Amino acid sequence: MKKRTEPLTTENILKSINTPQDLRSLEQSALPQVCDELRQTIIEELSRNPGHFGSSLGTIELTVALHYVFNTPDDRIVWDVGHQAYGHKILTGRRDRFHTNRKFKGIKPFPSPDESEYDTFTCGHASNSISAALGMAVANKKNGNPKRKVVAVIGDGAMTGGLAFEGLNNASTTNNDLLIILNDNDMSISHSVGGMRNYLTILQTSRSYNKFRYIVSRFLYKFGMMNEERRKKIIRRNNHLKMRYNSTNNVFEGMDIRYFGPIDGHNVLELVRVMQNIKCMSGPKLLHIKTVKGKGYKPAEIDSDIWHAPGLFDKETGERIIKSDKEEPPLYQDVFGETLLELMNVNKKIVAITPAMPLGCSMDIPMKVHPDRCFDVGIAEGHAVTFSGGLSKEGMIPFCNIYSTFMQRAYDNLIHDIAIQKLNMVLCLDRAGLVGEDGPTHHGAFDLAYLRTIPNIIISSPYDEIEMRNLMYTAQLPDQGPFVIRYPRGRGLISDWKKPFTPIVVGTGREIKSGSDIAIISIGPIGNIAEEAIQIWEKENSNYSVALFDMRFLKPIDTELLHKIGKQYKHIITLENGAVIGGLGSAVMEFMAENGYKPNITRLGLPDTFIEHGSTPQLLKLCHIDRDAVVEALNNIVKQ
Repeated sequence: MKKRTEPLTTENILKSINTPQDLRSLEQSALPQVCDELRQTIIEELSRNPGHFGSSLGTIELTVALHYVFNTPDDRIVWDVGHQAYGHKILTGRRDRFHTNRKFKGIKPFPSPDESEYDTFTCGHASNSISAALGMAVANKKNGNPKRKVVAVIGDGAMTGGLAFEGLNNASTTNNDLLIILNDNDMSISHSVGGMRNYLTILQTSRSYNKFRYIVSRFLYKFGMMNEERRKKIIRRNNHLKMRYNSTNNVFEGMDIRYFGPIDGHNVLELVRVMQNIKCMSGPKLLHIKTVKGKGYKPAEIDSDIWHAPGLFDKETGERIIKSDKEEPPLYQDVFGETLLELMNVNKKIVAITPAMPLGCSMDIPMKVHPDRCFDVGIAEGHAVTFSGGLSKEGMIPFCNIYSTFMQRAYDNLIHDIAIQKLNMVLCLDRAGLVGEDGPTHHGAFDLAYLRTIPNIIISSPYDEIEMRNLMYTAQLPDQGPFVIRYPRGRGLISDWKKPFTPIVVGTGREIKSGSDIAIISIGPIGNIAEEAIQIWEKENSNYSVALFDMRFLKPIDTELLHKIGKQYKHIITLENGAVIGGLGSAVMEFMAENGYKPNITRLGLPDTFIEHGSTPQLLKLCHIDRDAVVEALNNIVKQ
């Protein structure tokens, strides 16, 4: 490809790149400037349109090098954590639309094959890139397209996920030419400095060295002195020698995977050189790069946790723009964190577990006071649940906090390691229901449905902050068994929420408002939407009265309350911030049918589709579970 030779300015270079092919037409000397402009574009845009900030700044040079060296989209780049991919979006035809990132009907929050051919695989949950990319690499060989390169990019903590190690294990025993790039921005997988390390990295990635290796190996194969098992032994021995001379000690050394690095992940020219030299090597290989999360923006480099997703900020001063919340109700996650601290102060048996989300779930609050009883296990939800089971088996009371969408990865652990033994464990599902701008990979849509089928389990959801405190208090009482508390992202409704604890009888609902004509049955904070809708609707329909029932528990469900409703009401509306299939509405319909009641039931919940991204109010309206939807359902009943 002919390289551009015209002068470059800070005003024209990034604007001239509409596809990676445009990037590949540049001279290598222009790449540092591309990185600078790309970094400034992301800083500028995210200062006014919040998103995942630090991770994408840390992968600028890697992104540029990948698209410069590999012939994308024919070559496949599989991103692991979508937090890292903003630069990738800008370079792959979405620069002019990047201002719509995470906005309703704008570009998606994470890479998605539905949006771009450059997005090769669904990206939202961590640790899946190696397995997916390995499948692609094997398929290419089977499909007669062995020249297509496949790269898995993993990092931002995702290497702690069990699936990543399962993929590595399989890659070491499967015929493939996969390149794995480990973006190490915080982990201590290995640390190496000094001249010998630099020498070995240059040697191992040199084209002449690897060409010589290839010629020798072909000769040995031809005369029967080499086979696959001997080749793997040589790789292991080679890795062992590198370990000794390179002062490294990491999990990859014992696998039959060629290991390179670590190298500076912010030297774009060195990244290009190394990738060009190793991209055509046969067999699986891993390139370890060291990066800084938030690179190029000093506040983000200093405090990577806060600047993972900082919200609005002044790009000149680095000051985050935070509205005063003194008069506002608390975030549900803060209710969890502060209530857990209160309970831990009294009950010494309580321990707390989170899979890499102490700030996101506010477990940092009790961590500061009880660091010896709080455990961040990394991105490892399955382990978090089974670890909690082991703690429970020996008499502790674990509060395990996992985002609803990530709990899906620990489903078998919950069944096999918790529910069968009926262990005392409190599973707090944060971000249940619609979560807004993070989109379909992050909505907590399915927990009510997938949990309801499990025996020995209690499933609850609080109507408000006070109910949440009382559920948490109830859950840590003796002999409760597995106790699930699900709650949404965002704020509640009550400012004065720190009330004395009151235990709740498990399996009991309550009547929020009396009425004689129509019954609305809800679970969780979405019941407040129903309450507001009833007030509006009854002003216009004074001849009717609507009752509202908060079930509190999906399992065991309050059968006494449902008998009362079934006998009294001909029209029922169920409302839930979860999948309409299999959740509260399904449970109510099953109960009514099994007990001979024949009311007209309208179910309002998340539809049988994956919900796009947008603000929570926009998505509540889209899914027909907002206030107007409840009013409309009431109107439809009256018209019948």
